[in-house]
Amino acid sequence: MPTLVVTTRDGSVRSITAAPDQSAMQVLRDAGVDGILAICGGFCACGTCHVYVTSSHRDSLPAPSADERDLVSTLESRRVESRLACQIALTDALDGIELTVAPEE
Repeated sequence: MPTLVVTTRDGSVRSITAAPDQSAMQVLRDAGVDGILAICGGFCACGTCHVYVTSSHRDSLPAPSADERDLVSTLESRRVESRLACQIALTDALDGIELTVAPEE
């Protein structure tokens, strides 16, 4: 089971163990991580699960879809490491992935 290491908006760090075949958004939302609103329910339509992925894990992820790229491009707090947590499918290969919750838009 993969473990996520998440830095919240207040700077605290939490480790959360997830069952495989969930999205990072589902795990963060279900763990009550502040700032992960997931208003669209994981359909890549709202940007309320915006996170930053550390460089050591970015290369392990598939490239973002055109929809994800388009949505992220509208976010003021976007950076090179920006991803939508709803689009990160967790696998054992992503064990230890480090995410930081992006600032509120």
